[in-house]
Amino acid sequence: MINLANKKVILTGDRPTGKLHIGHYVGSLKNRVELQNSGKYDTNIMIADMQALTDNARDPEKIRHSLLQVALDYLAVGIDPEKSTILVQSQIPALNELTMHYLNLVSVNRLKRNPTVKNEIQQKKFGESVPAGFFIYPVSQAADITAFKADTIPVGEDQEPMLEQTREIVRSVNNIYGKDILVEPEGYFPPKGMGRIPGLDGNAKMSKSLNNCIYLSDDADTIKKKVMSMYTDPNHIHVEDPGKVEGNTVFTYLDIFADDKQKVQDLKDQYSHGGLGDVKIKRYLNEVLQAELQPIRERREMYAKDPQAVYDILKAGSEKANKVASKTLDEVRDAIGINYFK
Repeated sequence: MINLANKKVILTGDRPTGKLHIGHYVGSLKNRVELQNSGKYDTNIMIADMQALTDNARDPEKIRHSLLQVALDYLAVGIDPEKSTILVQSQIPALNELTMHYLNLVSVNRLKRNPTVKNEIQQKKFGESVPAGFFIYPVSQAADITAFKADTIPVGEDQEPMLEQTREIVRSVNNIYGKDILVEPEGYFPPKGMGRIPGLDGNAKMSKSLNNCIYLSDDADTIKKKVMSMYTDPNHIHVEDPGKVEGNTVFTYLDIFADDKQKVQDLKDQYSHGGLGDVKIKRYLNEVLQAELQPIRERREMYAKDPQAVYDILKAGSEKANKVASKTLDEVRDAIGINYFK
């Protein structure tokens, strides 16, 4: 891909397995909007439905339904289709052929050693029944990245092994076929401590499967109910008791979302010494989250009134992306020497 604007190229995205929550918002969505609006990047945001199907193939309706939900969340937080290309993975046929070419350069043992894959196989409890499509998804991900000549990949630190796998594939293609046609990507990592938000129950990870999320689409009453049920300090039974701030989910959220840092510090001091109840800090957090999420929810409701317009945005973005990916595939086919009838 010729980058006439001399911008770095970003590829990022999400698996459409449900609505997005504030963990996604803190961990990636806010950062994507900032990168998009900086004017320094050619930003591509992929809804990775093919990857989602690798472990949901028997429930495709879940993926079909979630596609629109994720797109609505993107638009609601400020992803602008005039500034970013929003694309659907399954609508880019070139990705499948690139994956096949790359699979020929990767051993089964190399895939088995990928720590990200190993961890996810354990988390999903596949046992000996790992779907082949899931097992090879690091190669599919390499196809996604290289198809757009992406050099900047916003990810969490736990995804570095995936990027290294992509870099290995890039080197193999460039070395074996004698042309520097692919670009080695680098990770764009969030600041320490800013990549993950705990669940409402105090679990280290906010997760749809654990039912401990606040969704971007939640209404005001739902947000309030969830906040008031949040995990704090189980030993802080009476208002006058000293409470523990560290590991207290309410204060973790306040550190992330509240603009008035001095007020948060004052509340922490009072809570630590005793004399401040959980209800009061939860009410303050509710005010903070409502102010943050209300504009997002209102934009989402506006876009949801015209789903066809949202599908049109996805179609236009996918068509634009398909041209880029097809050009890369053509270059790879040329390098291998299988464009027989050109």
